[in-house]
Amino acid sequence: MSRILIVDDEESILKSLKRVLRLAPCTYGAKSYTLEIFDFNSPMAALEAARNDEFDLFMSDYRMPGMDGIEFLKAAKAIQPDAARLILSGYADLNALVRAVNEVGIDRFIGKPWNDYDLMSAIGQALAHRDLMLENRQLANLVRLEMGDITPEQIEAERLERIEPGITEVNWGPDGSVVLDPEFQRKG
Repeated sequence: MSRILIVDDEESILKSLKRVLRLAPCTYGAKSYTLEIFDFNSPMAALEAARNDEFDLFMSDYRMPGMDGIEFLKAAKAIQPDAARLILSGYADLNALVRAVNEVGIDRFIGKPWNDYDLMSAIGQALAHRDLMLENRQLANLVRLEMGDITPEQIEAERLERIEPGITEVNWGPDGSVVLDPEFQRKG
């Protein structure tokens, strides 16, 4: 099941997207995706969800109060760099499109109103691209492991960092102890 996070400040758009994503088939090539949809009308609430749960794809409106879609996707990419990213917009703004591609590396820019078939095709294509990217990374790690360029511990550390950035960093104290919070470190 592919977990999709949608953020748009317009409730009617969210309802329409949820209806389409739940009813229409999502396929790419011979692969079929079952979608689990999580919707938010606030980018900040969506980012909080991204900090707590893993998603396969983020889809954001471009124009929202408080934070535009590019800023949202940039923050989401920092939290979950492997998730696919799509932008929906009712505005044909070339500068926004260039910014979205260059700053966030979005997979697709989808215009509003959207064509249901094109939307589902774009989602299927983005999910297939993500799957391929993860599979390629895994195969490259196997080759590097076999050639002795990397250890199993390094592969596991990379995997853990992708899940929880910073989890493998250890803050050592001067006496060799592990400092969990530098504020409580003894001053000497």
